[in-house]
Amino acid sequence: MKHRFLALALLAAVVGLAPGSVTASTLPGKSSAVGIVPHAALRTALVEYRDGEQLLEGYLAWDESKPGRRPGVLVVHEWTGINDHTRAQAERLAKLGYVAFAVDVYGKGVRPSPPQAAGAEAAKYKQDRSLFRSRLLAGYRALLEQPWVDAQRVAAVGYCFGGTGVLELARAGADLDGVVSVHGGLDSPSPADGKNVKAKVLILHGAEDPFVKPADMDALLAELRGAGVDWQMISYSGAVHAFTNPAAGDDPSTGAAYDARTARRSWLAMRQFLDEVFQ
Repeated sequence: MKHRFLALALLAAVVGLAPGSVTASTLPGKSSAVGIVPHAALRTALVEYRDGEQLLEGYLAWDESKPGRRPGVLVVHEWTGINDHTRAQAERLAKLGYVAFAVDVYGKGVRPSPPQAAGAEAAKYKQDRSLFRSRLLAGYRALLEQPWVDAQRVAAVGYCFGGTGVLELARAGADLDGVVSVHGGLDSPSPADGKNVKAKVLILHGAEDPFVKPADMDALLAELRGAGVDWQMISYSGAVHAFTNPAAGDDPSTGAAYDARTARRSWLAMRQFLDEVFQ
């Protein structure tokens, strides 16, 4: 991959004026995410950055015991914004040796909780893919500006709303090694944009997900095939939407439910994929 913002990152490391500025961090050995086992070298921080005039606040996680630069992984949140699940996934990735940055699509402090509010907020970006891509690209640049990131090895992972997001980031032409859509929305609003995808693509899908229409999935795969993208898709039997998130509950009849077996299998598949793209 090409050198991306390397000079800017080096300058930021020297003078401490990175556009994505660290504003807060956890104490050594502490974790801000529910259910995460303490890790002595894990560090987390809130990072402010901007998309135009919009102030955003992402969540950064890294293992300070790892020397030098390492691959960066952008994490794109669900429809409620950066939440415990997002932070947990970022921290798990950091423990694998990556620098993980949870991008903020909505804006600092915008964390809709009721389903109606979350749906309305997510719809703003699903209906305006240019705005969606702009917010994702802003987060991508903020990740590259972190002094621990090897800017030549970068991937993106997204969950639900974020699963749609990583596909949009790839369609925007971001120079990524790989993207992973986990129980994401799968559609193809602009099939011609598939030609912009530089990344390898992994889709991890609940085979019983009622929110993903077969016609949309077929259109997405046709887009990827037509553009010659290196893609993989794994469908998990019995799994519905949100299968990695314990907060989704355990009732598949609602259409969204946690599935421990599928969460484990999909995590292992993602790890193998990242190992491959970062070789």
